[in-house]
Amino acid sequence: MSVAEPRRIVLFRHAKADWPQVSDHERPLAERGRMDAAVAGRKLADSGVPFDLALCSTATRTRETWKLAVHELPHRPKTVYEERIYEASPGELITVLNETPDDIHNVILIGHNPGVQGLTEVVCGASEAEARERMSRRGFPAAAFAVVTFEGSWKSLEPGVATLVDYWAPSE
Repeated sequence: MSVAEPRRIVLFRHAKADWPQVSDHERPLAERGRMDAAVAGRKLADSGVPFDLALCSTATRTRETWKLAVHELPHRPKTVYEERIYEASPGELITVLNETPDDIHNVILIGHNPGVQGLTEVVCGASEAEARERMSRRGFPAAAFAVVTFEGSWKSLEPGVATLVDYWAPSE
């Protein structure tokens, strides 16, 4: 009897955005954001996690963040641009993730705060001490990501079932 592979979610906040005279949804990345997105992509590549699916907000800054980060990965997963991620609450993000097919094991969600940080805090009932300490110290700045795992189907993702196993922010 084999043990089922745990589900892994990387919750990735978009990189630093600029504030030009455009709507919030259309804000592009700032120069610093472009650099941090590429660095985050290299850090994700170093993790060795083969992403099966990327769920990305339709906002310009999240699409640009993902384009720069995915360029650093050895494998480019299927990407779905999901309008519901923009301005989503943790509960709304759980609903989006609950719809993931069960043949998918590793998902990266590229979104916005406060939803991404809130989702991390809501779903993680446990954490590795070092990851929790780094996240507590740094907060969830632009281009940061948290790695969480849980057992079961995607439909079983709910508050408290996941474990925070890693955390990274650009200044680390």
